Amino acid sequence: MSRETQLNTIYNEDCLETMKIMPDNYVECILTDPPYGIGESAGKNKSGGNLAIAKDYGNEKWDNQRVSEYHIEEMLRVSKNIILFGGNYYADLLPASNCWIVWDKDNGGNDFADCELAYTSFNTAVRKFKWRWNGMLQENMKNKETRYHPTQKPLPLMKWVLENYTKEGDLIYDPFLGSGTTAVACKSLGRNYIGSEISKEYCKIAEKRLEQEYLF
Repeated sequence: MSRETQLNTIYNEDCLETMKIMPDNYVECILTDPPYGIGESAGKNKSGGNLAIAKDYGNEKWDNQRVSEYHIEEMLRVSKNIILFGGNYYADLLPASNCWIVWDKDNGGNDFADCELAYTSFNTAVRKFKWRWNGMLQENMKNKETRYHPTQKPLPLMKWVLENYTKEGDLIYDPFLGSGTTAVACKSLGRNYIGSEISKEYCKIAEKRLEQEYLF
């Protein structure tokens, strides 16, 4: 019997293994933040106060290269729409788009980028979301998020994206789930999700975060 994906499930495997069993246009939207190949795993985040270290992506070299063209092709195949953070690093592999999301991180004066860009396949205007995420400094200092992953995105950002580009009941897929923020945002907003994450440690973190979300 062939394997089938299950809704609201995290798969501890390479995303290509998950996507190869998905038919074309299987999910409503991919929302993800893949490695960009800019060396974020090489201790860069320490200067910004984020001491999280990716220990299990190949001797802390998980961001030493971009994902392959085949990964991009598979993401475009299995999803009706795609929102990809760091899309500017993949502009040569993605179809042209007029709709980008600009995340203003309100970083202040440092050597980190002021903004991050997310590619989208939607035919709408460019939108901006401002949310401080600068090491120990966060937008909501009274209710700070624990940062488990070096490139973790703030939960309010992912909720904003889902609220503006998807609807309740949609199936969302994150091929590079990390510590699970996309899944947690989906759960809190009534979206279905599937996540792939190659690290067993981060899968456990994501599952724990989802369990906590059930309590609210």
